[in-house]
Amino acid sequence: MRVAAADIGTNSTRLLIADVGSDGSVAELGRVLEITRLGEGVDASGSLGEAPMGRVTDTLTRYAAHARELSAERSLAVATSAVRDAANRDDLLARVRASGFEPRLLTGEQEAATTFAGVCSRAPGGEAVAADGTLVVDVGGGSTELVLGAAGGVAWSRSLQAGCVRMTERVLGEDVVGHTELAACAAIIRGLLEVVPDEVVTATRRAIAVAGTATTLAAIQHGGYDAEAVHGAHITREETRALEHRLAAMTLEERRAVPGLEPARAPVIVAGLVVLGSVLDRFGLAEAIVSERDILHGAALLAAGSG
Repeated sequence: MRVAAADIGTNSTRLLIADVGSDGSVAELGRVLEITRLGEGVDASGSLGEAPMGRVTDTLTRYAAHARELSAERSLAVATSAVRDAANRDDLLARVRASGFEPRLLTGEQEAATTFAGVCSRAPGGEAVAADGTLVVDVGGGSTELVLGAAGGVAWSRSLQAGCVRMTERVLGEDVVGHTELAACAAIIRGLLEVVPDEVVTATRRAIAVAGTATTLAAIQHGGYDAEAVHGAHITREETRALEHRLAAMTLEERRAVPGLEPARAPVIVAGLVVLGSVLDRFGLAEAIVSERDILHGAALLAAGSG
C-alpha cells in the first residue's frame, strides 16, 4: 500500500511517501523536511501559537498535494510532544484534518512504540533491534523517547520532558552558550534521567540514536549530509561532548555555516547534543549507532494498518 506519513514534531514537520509491504517493509519513495517550530513558546505559554500552527498547516497542505500526485492511498499525520502539551491541541488537529491528513495524537508510550517499529523496519548495520539490550534514543524537540528492546518487542519505554527546543527555550538560548548554561542544562537532564531504573541500565547493551540531533552529528562528521553515510554511522560519547562545546562557543550565524548542519536546526542543536550526551552517560554507553529510520517510518506502518 502506498501511504503518505507526516510527523508533526516540536521542531520540524516531515513527510514520507512509501510503499508498505504486507511483511511490514517500508520502501521509501521520497522524504521532505521543513523546520516549522510548532513548539515555539508552548513550554512557557501552554498553548500553540497562531503563527507556528499556520506554518505547520501550510506545510501539510503542500505535503498533501504532493501525496496526491504520487497516488498515496492513505495519508496520516502523527502529532507528539508539542501538541500533547498544548491546551489548544484540538484546534491544531482540526486544521491538520482540513489539510488532507488524518490526524493522530500519540501518547508518550505510543510515540515510543511507533519509533521502535520505524527503526525495526530497517535496522542500521544489520543490528537486531528487537534483540535484548538495544536502546532506541529519540531526541525530539519537546521530549526524548527512550525505548529498550527485547526478544518480544518493547521491554521498557519512557518519555522525558527534555527536547532540543524545550531546553533551548528554558535554559540555553539560541546564540553563544556559556559553560554555566551547559552545566545547568545537563543537570536538569540528569535529574529527569533518574527515573530510569538501574535494572534497565544494566540490561542495556547498545544504543541506536534517531532523529535530527543524531543524524546532524553524523552529517557534520561526514562533512555534509548523505543518507547512506549517516545510516549506520557510529557516534561516540566523546564526539558528542566535543561537538556540543564546539558549537556552543559559536554564534548562531557561525553555526549556520557549519557543513552538515542544516541552518534552520542551528538554534537548537546544542541542546540536542546535551540531551544525547546525558543519555549516553546515564546508560554508561561509549557510543550510539545512528538510524535514518524513526517515528516517520513507524507512522507509515500505522497508515497502512501494519503498526
